[in-house]
Amino acid sequence: MTDDLAVVFSETAIAAAVRSLAGALAHDHVRDHADAPVVLVGVLKGALFFTADLARALPPALDARIDFLAVSSYGDGDRSSGEVRLLKDTSESIEGRHVVIVEDIVDNGLTLAYLQGLLASRRPASLRSCVLLNKPYRRKIDVTVDYVGLEAPDAFVVGYGLDYQERYRTLPYLGRLAPRADHGYGNRLSGAGAPRFE
Repeated sequence: MTDDLAVVFSETAIAAAVRSLAGALAHDHVRDHADAPVVLVGVLKGALFFTADLARALPPALDARIDFLAVSSYGDGDRSSGEVRLLKDTSESIEGRHVVIVEDIVDNGLTLAYLQGLLASRRPASLRSCVLLNKPYRRKIDVTVDYVGLEAPDAFVVGYGLDYQERYRTLPYLGRLAPRADHGYGNRLSGAGAPRFE
């Protein structure tokens, strides 16, 4: 552990949340869609580990497929402009398929709302959202989240895919990054010095 991190969710707590989410998702998918495969669309880079762990926790009978996309949202300081830009699209068509958006965190809701609108326009057979961390304190859009793993504190959280300037992403736990003068991140910076809003 680094000096400026305090553990919020341990590796064990994250694993338990992922198993719980996989169980709920599998139950609903089998109930509603029988033997049809499920397509997990992970949002890079933050949801990389979560998507992989969720896929492995699902029953093999679901025949889970994995795809990824990447988006960015830039703002001024610690506020989002509300403009989300698609950086990388899915590799396969999702038309007629049962899709689950897999996100690391939903904060103000802008990114997830954008993704839901984008993917819904591509006529999937069904579309749901699965988020590891819900952070509702600054929600700007009333966005629907079908599956939520953990309630995040009102703090800047890193680890298990979430980063600060590409640091901390590979930590196996989620930690609170303490404010320091040399960080200067406000409460929303992510990536290579650029804001990323969830």
